[in-house]
Amino acid sequence: MRVYELPVKKKIFNFSLTIWLIIVTSILSIVFFFLPIEYYALHPLSILSGKSLWTFITSVFAHSGFFHLVVNMFSLFFVGSLVEKLLGKKRYFWFYLISGVFAGVFFTLIAYLFNAGIDAYAVGASGALFALVGLLIILTPNLKVYVMFIPIPIKMKYAAPGLLALLWLISILGDVPIGNFAHLGGLIIGLAYGFYLRKRYPKKTKYISRQFS
Repeated sequence: MRVYELPVKKKIFNFSLTIWLIIVTSILSIVFFFLPIEYYALHPLSILSGKSLWTFITSVFAHSGFFHLVVNMFSLFFVGSLVEKLLGKKRYFWFYLISGVFAGVFFTLIAYLFNAGIDAYAVGASGALFALVGLLIILTPNLKVYVMFIPIPIKMKYAAPGLLALLWLISILGDVPIGNFAHLGGLIIGLAYGFYLRKRYPKKTKYISRQFS
C-alpha cells in the first residue's frame, strides 16, 4: 500500500502581527503625508474642544518624516517581535493599540494641565513602543539590549528609563519637538500592564523572567 501526502497549502502573506503593523504603519504614514495634518495628527486643542477624536488612533500610524518612521519601525521590529511571542497575537494587538491611545490621552491631559504644547500636533508610534518597553521592564528586566549608538548591551530595566531621560534631555537642550509626555504615558501603561500580568500569572512571568536573565 502506498501512502500519498496531500500538498500543504501555504498561506499567502503569512507574516507576524509585528510585520503587519510595520507594513500598515508605513503605508498609512505615506498616505497621511499628502493630507492636511489636522486630518490625522493629535492636536490637544482640538481634542479638548471635542473635535478630531479619531486622531487618538490615526496619530499612532502617522509619522513626521522618513527618519522618524524608520527609527520607530526598526524599534517595533525588535521589541514588538519579542512582546508578540510573550503575549500572543490577540493580546499583543490590543495592548499595542490601547497603549498608543493612552499615550495620546496622557499627552493631551498634560498639555491641558500645564498649558504646554496644547496647540502642537503630535504623531508617531513612540507612545505605544514605550508601552512595549515598559512591559519588558517588568517581564524581562535583565534582558540585555542595545540603546541607540551605545555599543555596550544594557539591561532592560536600566536601558528604558535611560532612553526616556536621554530623549527628554535632547528635546530640552536641542529644542527638538519630541513627545516626551506621550512616551511617559506609554511607559506608565506598559509598567502597569506588566505588574498586572505578574500578579495574575506569577508562575508564567517568573519563568519568562528567568529565561531572559
